[in-house]
Amino acid sequence: MSILLHRFKQLAYTMALNKNMAKAKFSTQKRIVWMDLEMTGLDVDKDKILEIACVVTESDLKIVDTCSTLVIHQPDEVLSNMNEWCMVNHARTGLIDDCKKSTLTLDQAQNILIDFLKKNVPQKECPLAGNSIYMDRLFLMKHMPVVNEYLHYRIIDVSSIKELCKRWNNNFFKKAPKKELLHRAQEDILESIKELQYYKTLFHH
Repeated sequence: MSILLHRFKQLAYTMALNKNMAKAKFSTQKRIVWMDLEMTGLDVDKDKILEIACVVTESDLKIVDTCSTLVIHQPDEVLSNMNEWCMVNHARTGLIDDCKKSTLTLDQAQNILIDFLKKNVPQKECPLAGNSIYMDRLFLMKHMPVVNEYLHYRIIDVSSIKELCKRWNNNFFKKAPKKELLHRAQEDILESIKELQYYKTLFHH
């Protein structure tokens, strides 16, 4: 009798554990992966990634976890061949100096990102989000294919929502949070999340 009772308890425990795991997976499936990349330009075949930030939010846009900002080392010949806009702005923000000082390689950055994603979201379930995020996605496809393959193929482009709001509800658009255009990855992500939080209020009416 005691053996049967023990087996019954084991079975009940396993069923409860599986149920909790299923609930947890369902919850994480709805999460959103936010990324922002700073690059040497917009030519995916020629330009390089300088900096990456990644934040995971719940579907209601509450932050779950934040990855350490990854500044990737680039040699002087890469940094000195950027276009004028990048030279001026990345110098102003200190990103050029940070890239020179960094010892982090692209492969190391990809491994850090994958570990962060595995900790927070299931594979191929969660969309990538950000402003004009299609461009960041192109660079991930080219330079960080492992990260790209881990994510769902869909994207949430805050810029698209902004453009639609500008055309369909301009008064609401004009009251949107103003972006500071800092052009550092972490700050840009937080601004994008804040921006989408504002547009999200439209769906509560």
